[in-house]
Amino acid sequence: MSNRPIVYLDHAATSWPKPPTVLEAMERCMREAAANPGRGSHEMAVRASRVLFEGRKALARLFRIPNPNDIAFTLNTTHGLNMAIQGLLKPGDHAISTSVEHNSVRRPLEALKRRLGIEVTYVSTDERGVLDPAALREAIRPTTKLIAATHSSNLLGTILPIGDIGEIAKKAGARLLVDAAQSAGVLDIDVNAMNVDLLAFPGHKGLLGPQGTGGLYIHPDLDLEPLLYGGTGSRSEDPDQPAVRPDRYEAGTPNTVGIAGLTAGVKFVLSETVQRIHAKELALTRQLMAGLSELPGLRILGPDSSVERTAIVSFVMEGIDPSETAFLLDRQFGIAVRSGFHCTPLGHESARTLETGAVRASAGYFTQESDIVSLIAAVREIGETLRG
Repeated sequence: MSNRPIVYLDHAATSWPKPPTVLEAMERCMREAAANPGRGSHEMAVRASRVLFEGRKALARLFRIPNPNDIAFTLNTTHGLNMAIQGLLKPGDHAISTSVEHNSVRRPLEALKRRLGIEVTYVSTDERGVLDPAALREAIRPTTKLIAATHSSNLLGTILPIGDIGEIAKKAGARLLVDAAQSAGVLDIDVNAMNVDLLAFPGHKGLLGPQGTGGLYIHPDLDLEPLLYGGTGSRSEDPDQPAVRPDRYEAGTPNTVGIAGLTAGVKFVLSETVQRIHAKELALTRQLMAGLSELPGLRILGPDSSVERTAIVSFVMEGIDPSETAFLLDRQFGIAVRSGFHCTPLGHESARTLETGAVRASAGYFTQESDIVSLIAAVREIGETLRG
């Protein structure tokens, strides 16, 4: 591995570096609480159970969830979205989603469409990823059971009006599932005020925890069919999965060490505040957009810089393959970005980039202004060199 410094601008995939407290919490857990939580009454098992409960409490505080036990830990957002979609929808149901969704929403919906015959409507956004709530309202049917929407596009950085969507879902008697992959820890989320019934979120992005962690908030009056069945450490004499939360949705040994790190990341976010984190990231995003907008033949996707958005800036350069741009940024300049289709072909259809894909740069809380300056200079040099 090269020892050269890295300019890391791939936070939309995984945030890096992590706060030192995350590493410390994980090491402490390995040393002091590495037993199975909920599977024993000895001291180390009790400490492990406490690690999980501390994590639930911190997450409940962040998302304003009254009961921490309404949060089930997952491996990632994809795991949580599958729990929600596959646990809720039944034959004859209708689901609504949007044209900027990640495949973690689209593929489970399409799988149930094939397997169970559910019906799915994708409401189109405009080229910038902006959703008209009226179009969503028009898609409602008597059989609409679920509205699944991303909080922020992982390609365009567009923030969807979750509060408005929540009102529409509530009036229609449908459930709202929010994909918070790009918003948890970055945008303010209040599940009750926004009428969110299901919130899937990752630990490894804006919450600054390790990979292999995440969660799903499940509204207290909503019972999902579990995605997994097995050992929970509770009601072991019963052949059925226990009804009590969170055990019902957490079969098997959890990633206690990862959750310890996630909890430390959430506490860091709480101490810094989501508002301060978002403000810093938005300033970096606008700095990047201003610099890139001056380069000839370059098109920035998503809303313009005057609109509030998450710290994702995707772009295409006329006549230059996005994969080549990303490759050169890494090999020649030590800058990490992502190219391709970002697991959102629907989003690329909306942005008119399905033929080419795009380069995606994404800032995080630890990104420096100098990192943005380096990226702008490198993209300028690549464009000048490849165009001759």
